Amino acid sequence: MNLLDYLPGVPDFPKPGILFRDISPLLANPLAFQTAIAQLNTLAQQLDYTHILGIESRGFIFGSALAHHAHRGLALARKPNKLPLVSHRECYGLEYGSDSLELQQSSLPANARVLIVDDVLATGGTIVAASLLLKKAGFTLAGAVTLLEIAGLGGAATLSAKGIVNHSLLIA
Repeated sequence: MNLLDYLPGVPDFPKPGILFRDISPLLANPLAFQTAIAQLNTLAQQLDYTHILGIESRGFIFGSALAHHAHRGLALARKPNKLPLVSHRECYGLEYGSDSLELQQSSLPANARVLIVDDVLATGGTIVAASLLLKKAGFTLAGAVTLLEIAGLGGAATLSAKGIVNHSLLIA
């Protein structure tokens, strides 16, 4: 099964020059989704982690499915002003703008070794921001896994330069 067949590119979305990868067909096909999670689990097993951090919003889907599959706890990196308790915030750049993520301090135990999970690695900014959030909150980063790396945007090199171990299931 070629999982890339379930991730069609949508040109010029959300703005001209961006090729958006639609995960909807993969999620709609039970076998493709199960295969993706099992393969992400194989990648994740290379890292020593106790908990998963899913990045809003599509990282929630893969993070929660992987947490269930691997029997690990899940925390959420949310967009600003969505969390009710004391949170840390980190701003980051996207290939088409900027945004922020927040992590609620009480989401994880003090000794958590956290695996970041997201759907796509593009420029690496989101994962770098999530790693900084974990550091601010006093947690240990175990690494990151993503469903898809968009090779031409340099995200893997950015993560490597920051000392973040990353494994991507697919590269396009």
